[in-house]
Amino acid sequence: MLHFKLADEDWEFEAIHRLNYDTFVEEIPQHGRNAERRLVDRFHAENTYAICLDEERLVGMVCGRMKRPFSLDGKVPELDRYLPPGRSPFEIRLLAVHRHYRAGRVFVGLAAHLWQHFRDRGCDLALISGTTRQQRLYRHLGFVPFYGLVGDPRARFQPMYLRLEDFISASQAIARRASEDAPKANFLCGPVELAPAVREAFAQPPMSHRCARFGADYRATKRLLCRLTGAADVVILLGSGTLANDAIAAQLTTAGPGVVLSNGEFGDRLIDHAGRHGLEFEVVRQSWGEPFDMAALPSRLPGKRWLWAVHCETSTGVLNDLGVLKAACQKAAVALCLDCISSVGTMAVDLHGVHLASCVSGKGLGSYPGLSMVFYDSLPRGGGERLPRYLDLGYYAEQAACAFTTSTNLVYALQAALASTPWREKYARTAEAARGVRQRLRKLGFHVVGNEHHAAPGVLTIALPADVRSADLGLRLRQAGFLIGYESTYLVARNWIQLALMGAWSQHGLDALLEALLRARARDERVHCFGP
Repeated sequence: MLHFKLADEDWEFEAIHRLNYDTFVEEIPQHGRNAERRLVDRFHAENTYAICLDEERLVGMVCGRMKRPFSLDGKVPELDRYLPPGRSPFEIRLLAVHRHYRAGRVFVGLAAHLWQHFRDRGCDLALISGTTRQQRLYRHLGFVPFYGLVGDPRARFQPMYLRLEDFISASQAIARRASEDAPKANFLCGPVELAPAVREAFAQPPMSHRCARFGADYRATKRLLCRLTGAADVVILLGSGTLANDAIAAQLTTAGPGVVLSNGEFGDRLIDHAGRHGLEFEVVRQSWGEPFDMAALPSRLPGKRWLWAVHCETSTGVLNDLGVLKAACQKAAVALCLDCISSVGTMAVDLHGVHLASCVSGKGLGSYPGLSMVFYDSLPRGGGERLPRYLDLGYYAEQAACAFTTSTNLVYALQAALASTPWREKYARTAEAARGVRQRLRKLGFHVVGNEHHAAPGVLTIALPADVRSADLGLRLRQAGFLIGYESTYLVARNWIQLALMGAWSQHGLDALLEALLRARARDERVHCFGP
C-alpha cells in the first residue's frame, strides 16, 4: 500500500519541507522554530529526494547529493582519508519517517530508490551522519562508522559509510526476513482470509452461466446454503449485502406497515433501506451496543405485518436474540425479516420460519466478496412490472436456473467454502476464541463494546480512550502485518477498532495480534532519522 518514488512535483517538495521541520525542529532540536512550520534544506536545489507515499500522504523521505563539498567535509578534516579508496561517493541526508511508519521496509524502500539514482551516475559508496539513537540499525544494514561524533551537543551524529555491494546484500536479507517473518493476519469483517480450496476454485477459467454443468453446480450451491441455515430456499444475487437488503425492502413494498429495529450502524441502514423504498414503518431504537428490551417488543407488533432487524449488529458486535424475535413474530403473525450478513457462517443460525434473510459470500461463509443472497421460507411473489427486475425476488425464485449473468468463479469459490468447511467445528472454535479474546482484552484494560450475554462470536468492537486514536493504532497494526477494522466512518467517529473472526484465521495469528495490539498501544516512539 506504500509507493516509493523520486520527488518531482511541487506538492511533494512542499510536504518534504514540512516533514523536514517536524523531524529536525520538533523532534530533534537541530534548527530554530518558525511560524511557517517548514524547513527548506540549504542544499535543496542540489538534492535528489526519494519519498514514500501512502496514497497522497508523504510518510517518509531521504535525500542525496554528489556535489562536493559534502556537509561531512565541514565536520571531518581530510574526509577522503577515512573512506575506502577508489570509490565514487555520494552523501545521504535528511532521512525522516513519520512516526507511524517506522519499519525497516520503509527505510529499505527509500534507500533503494536513492541508491538506484546515484548508482546510475556511477556512485558506489554512501556517506551518512547517523543519529546515535539508531546505530544498531545502521550497522545491521552494513554501515561502517569512522571518525568521532559530530554535530551539536543536543543532537550528536556518527559519520558512517556504506559500500554498494554491502547495501545490496543487507537489503535483500531484510526483505527476505520481512516476507518470511512478518505475520500476515487478516481479522477484518471482510474481505476475509481465504482457505486454499476457495482460492483454487476461484482461479478456474470462467464459464457461461447458461451451460448445463454450471446450472447443476449452481443448484447444488443453493442446497448447501439451505442445509447450512435451515432455510426453505435461497436467491443468489451478484452484488453486495446492500443489494440483498434492497431486494428485501422491495419485496416488502406491498406487505403493509412494519417495524424496523436498530441498535447500531446496520440497523440504521435498514431504516434507510425502508425509507428509500417508501415503506410504512415504525422505528424501535436502542443505544449502540445495548440489547433490545425484548419483553416490550410484543406491544409494538399489533397492526404490523412485518419486522426487520439485524441479527448480528456488525458495528458493535451485539447479537440480537433470534429465538425471541421468532417467537414474538410468530405469536403476532408478523413476518420476520433479518440481516444475517455477519452471523451466517460464524455461528449456527436457524432460518426456519424466517420470512426473508440477507447474507453475503465474503464474511462468515469464508469466500470472496461479490455474491449476496436472500433466504426465504415461502416463494416470494413476483413483482411483475412493479419492481425493478434486478430486485424482484419472485422473478429469481421462478427461474429454473440462474436468472441473470453471474460470476461463475465466485459461485464455485462459494461452493468450495461451503463444502470444505467443518461448520460445527468452526462454530465451536470461533465461540471459544471470542470468549477468550474478550476476557484477555478486558484484563489488559481495553473496553469491549457490549456485554458477554449479548456478544456475537464473529465480531469484537473495542472502544479506545480519547488519548489513543483508533486511526493511529489501526495503522500501526497494519504496518506490523495485521489487518483489523478501523477505517469505516462509524468506527472513526466513535474512536473504535474491530477484530473479526470470520475467515480462515489461525490461533497463532490471533495470539500475535493481541501481543501486537498491546505493544502498539504502549510503544515508546523512537527517533528514526539521519542528521545533516
